[in-house]
Amino acid sequence: MRARRLRGALRGWGGVGAMAFACALAVLFALLLPVVRSHGEGGGTGTGGHGVAHGSQARAAEECQDPEKQTLSPSGDDGPTIDEIQNRRGEKRKLIVGVDQNSYRWGYRDPNSGGDAELEGFDIDLVRRIAEDILGDRDAVQFKAIPTDQRIPAIQDGRVDMVVRTMTISCDRLTDVAFSAPYFKTGQQVLAPKSSDITGYDRTLAGKKICTAAGSTALSTLEQRQREGGLAADVDLGTTVPNQLDCLVRLQLGEVDAVVTDGALAASQAAQDPTVELRGTTFTDDEYYGVAMKKDADDLVRRVNQILVEWRADDTRGWKYSYDQWLSQTMGDAAGSEPPQKPDYLRTS
Repeated sequence: MRARRLRGALRGWGGVGAMAFACALAVLFALLLPVVRSHGEGGGTGTGGHGVAHGSQARAAEECQDPEKQTLSPSGDDGPTIDEIQNRRGEKRKLIVGVDQNSYRWGYRDPNSGGDAELEGFDIDLVRRIAEDILGDRDAVQFKAIPTDQRIPAIQDGRVDMVVRTMTISCDRLTDVAFSAPYFKTGQQVLAPKSSDITGYDRTLAGKKICTAAGSTALSTLEQRQREGGLAADVDLGTTVPNQLDCLVRLQLGEVDAVVTDGALAASQAAQDPTVELRGTTFTDDEYYGVAMKKDADDLVRRVNQILVEWRADDTRGWKYSYDQWLSQTMGDAAGSEPPQKPDYLRTS
């Protein structure tokens, strides 16, 4: 970049003038470079530099084990984050939640229910349960449709109080946000046309074009396995989309050969299109969905964990009720058909 700018600046100058100009710029760069590095560009050692922060995050991710347990014990107490939510006035006194509106049976608008169809689905049931507990009104929610790759930025920027959007708890994500205890168990799986010769996560993916959502666990898992040799080098992972449903559209248009996503989402997409189906079994260890919140929102994390304890135990309008209403037809007795067991809460602060 600097070389291109230098060449552009030299156009039209005489030889002597150009040489003097180049020498002056070279001296200037030499003087400024240590200053730039001291502020952390490219991993410098300056206090608070980005290189230090990224190094710390990488070490934290490497040391993380059992990410689904890296959460705080339940508590029904209020705190500063909850107080801020409860002190909102008038129409603004709502829980602000990032959700999906295109994930069939999870967070979606039923096209058969009229023009102004409300959001509904398994994730939406959980959001309303949280709003009812914190604000006393299950409808006191401002839903914000958030693309897959904007889930973490939306939390960090304060655009939402939390994200409830089939978001997998992972060690990498724990460096950026806090998670509740798990509320659903799943794993990565392949979705392909029924006419395809793809049989699952195996050698039949060689030479195929795969679609994943940008910022998804599916994409990071496949990229890592390809680097490590566990996935054929000629598998094309170049097709990424903002929202997972866009992958189903790409598959229907014949632009890709298969989709890789959470088995729970893949089952819902298969239910939307009878020409596609899940191939093979889940090919990762168990993965868990959690409610994502800001790193320092400890009181909100504890409160959501308390709500999850009560939601799992509720025999009338609890976890099982929502599963039967929204997911049983698409998932049957799959891995997620029972709520995750009460976790060991490993975080103490």
